[in-house]
Amino acid sequence: MNLRRRFIVYLVVVHALLAVAAGYLLQRDRLWLVAVEAAFVVTFVWGVLIVTRLSTTLAVVRQSSHLIDEGELTTRFLEAGHPDVDLLVQVYNRMVDNLREERVKLQEQQYFLGRLLDVSPAGVVILDHEGRVSSANASAQRLLGRPEVDLVGRSLGRDAGPLADALAAVPVGEALVVPLPDGRRVRCQSATFVERGFPRRFYLVEELTEELRRTEKAAYEKLIRQMSHEVNNSVGSTRSLLQSSLAYAAALPPDARREMEQALGVATSRLERLNAFMRSFADVVRVPQPRLQPTDVEALVDGCVTLMQAQAAPSRVTWRRESPARIGVVAMDPAQMEQVLINVLKNALEAAGDNGAITVRLDRDGDGRGVIEIEDSGPGIGDEARAQLFTPFFTTKQNGQGIGLTIVQEVLRRHGFAYSLDGPAGGPTRFRITLGPGSG
Repeated sequence: MNLRRRFIVYLVVVHALLAVAAGYLLQRDRLWLVAVEAAFVVTFVWGVLIVTRLSTTLAVVRQSSHLIDEGELTTRFLEAGHPDVDLLVQVYNRMVDNLREERVKLQEQQYFLGRLLDVSPAGVVILDHEGRVSSANASAQRLLGRPEVDLVGRSLGRDAGPLADALAAVPVGEALVVPLPDGRRVRCQSATFVERGFPRRFYLVEELTEELRRTEKAAYEKLIRQMSHEVNNSVGSTRSLLQSSLAYAAALPPDARREMEQALGVATSRLERLNAFMRSFADVVRVPQPRLQPTDVEALVDGCVTLMQAQAAPSRVTWRRESPARIGVVAMDPAQMEQVLINVLKNALEAAGDNGAITVRLDRDGDGRGVIEIEDSGPGIGDEARAQLFTPFFTTKQNGQGIGLTIVQEVLRRHGFAYSLDGPAGGPTRFRITLGPGSG
């Protein structure tokens, strides 16, 4: 029973008692009856006034509660002229004004944050309380290679791609630089925020590929130029001294002349090898812009395979050629792309080893772009090598220089061709070139 009904019951009981008293006094003294009746009327009118004022106050409370429940914060009450009711109205009006201002401010902040996330070059992935993706901005979708509809409601893991798998492994509060199979490098950071008293996790994903590539390229170009300058100067002057020394060999006895000529020949050969070694590094710096011309992709690939088969003959490697779809003619620099294919085939040949297998596959992707895949049956890519893929001068070969993939990457970037290199533990390892623009 609410307060209003209780007060009405109270008035009824009081006036019932007054009525009983009036009946009793009617039998004793009529003047007392008049006094009781007057008191009855006064208390009744006073009670009605109190009930009316109380009802007005309660009505304001009920209406304000209903409006707040409905989220209606634009309605304001007018003062009724009663001090108690007016005080309540003033409190309510101030409260809804503050709530409305806070709601508008919050909506503006949410809109700004939404727009900021939409245009941000950094990817943002937000998880719900159960660890599933609740939202991903446009940059995160691009980096993950999946539209938001394919990400929302799913847990991050390998089935969502290599970057999603790397994100899931980033500890809270830490940041890692993750190399991807297509040559990109991405900085991933994990953190939490609190919503309704419970922590939620989110990830910041920032692509560092171009920034790191420019920094690395500037550093190794400067280093190579300095090394080439010093080595070429030394080689030139040393060769001149050796040739001058060789002129004195004729004045020596035959046995001493042969020994001197042999020693000078060894020194000259060593200088030539040193010069060739430095030229191979200088090739990384001197990669020119491609001269595009229509090129028959099948003929180019077959020519490179024929060349490498001749070198691979002693290792008894099995070669396979698959062509689910013909690629035809594509605009490219045939000399540079030939160098790319030879580098990739050479790496595949070394990875496959004796009695291994190499598969060269020509196909088209869903967008109609030509695709070249070179797959070897080797042991795959180790964790150390995977973390350093496409890093200049990194190599796992005992006598390698680590410049092959650097040149491959530079040529493919200048052509605007996408590429990827991946190989799970146990193999196979697959290098994929998409003859069209991409992120690689």
